[in-house]
Amino acid sequence: MNKISFLGCGSWGGALGLVLANKGVHVTMWHRNPDVVQTLTDSRNHYLVPGLIFPDSVLFTSSMDAAVLGASIVIIAVPSQSIRELLQSNKYLFINDQTIVNVSKGIEIDTLMTVSEVIVDVLGDSFTKVVTLSGPSHAEEVIQGHPTTLVSASANSEAAKDIQSLFSNEVLRTYANADIKGVELGGSMKNVIAIAAGICDGIGYGDNTKAALLTRGMTEISRLGTAMGAELKTFQGLSAIGDLIVTCLSQHSRNRRVGQAIGEGKSLDHILSEMKMVAEGVQSAKSVHQLRQKYKVNMPICEAVYQILFEGKDPKQSVTDLMTRELRLED
Repeated sequence: MNKISFLGCGSWGGALGLVLANKGVHVTMWHRNPDVVQTLTDSRNHYLVPGLIFPDSVLFTSSMDAAVLGASIVIIAVPSQSIRELLQSNKYLFINDQTIVNVSKGIEIDTLMTVSEVIVDVLGDSFTKVVTLSGPSHAEEVIQGHPTTLVSASANSEAAKDIQSLFSNEVLRTYANADIKGVELGGSMKNVIAIAAGICDGIGYGDNTKAALLTRGMTEISRLGTAMGAELKTFQGLSAIGDLIVTCLSQHSRNRRVGQAIGEGKSLDHILSEMKMVAEGVQSAKSVHQLRQKYKVNMPICEAVYQILFEGKDPKQSVTDLMTRELRLED
């Protein structure tokens, strides 16, 4: 089978790499740190996720040349805000016949591009096989073989179907979707709502609050997404409401844990300094703030998260302000 390479070997990239390796795929995994590569090569144990053990067939490298050259599919699994720099520095290695798959969930700050838009912006319009793989999925449960569903989204239907087939087995079911913008926006914005959910947990609120938050948060995600040209039905599916549910409720969720720590009174700088992995929702809160202003969309929950994270607003006061806004019809 053709070579498939991962750029990034964090928890999610590692879990997906294991899925493919277990199907007999020739997997190469790139990490920028040669010491991490050597540890992975020697021990076969993932450095972040206990229980993630790679078979001997997986090749680890810190060389971008070794990862990208000769690969039919390149899967980008680094934090969304670092993807432009990574591609820009190595764009000469890519060829437009390759399928480029994004598995990160974020919106680039200032440009306000989704990751697939960043990929095309850097590599060029001739790269037509660009896919985003998203959905309600934690690496820890994929590794354990728990039944999981994903969405393979692309404007190129054949590329979407190819990735759909690649990432499907007896415990992993992937659906195809043509609305790549909607899939990416849902996967990115739900992380902001997950921070809000964690804040509620940290303060000590219960199920009533969480139910209201998820429902009204999904309304905000749909408002902005449709204003940006995405399809409403996408936000009713796995990549939006499905991902929202798992991220807001799960103990595995980094974004929810960030919010919980804030609700407990810790500072954002302190929380981030103690994290080994990236919580994409922190940066996405900035992007959503900018998008809300650009498209003039009412998003009070997302705006409250932004104010708490970056303007120092008290979380309890934010909740009071949300609850005492002018009364209105439900939409």
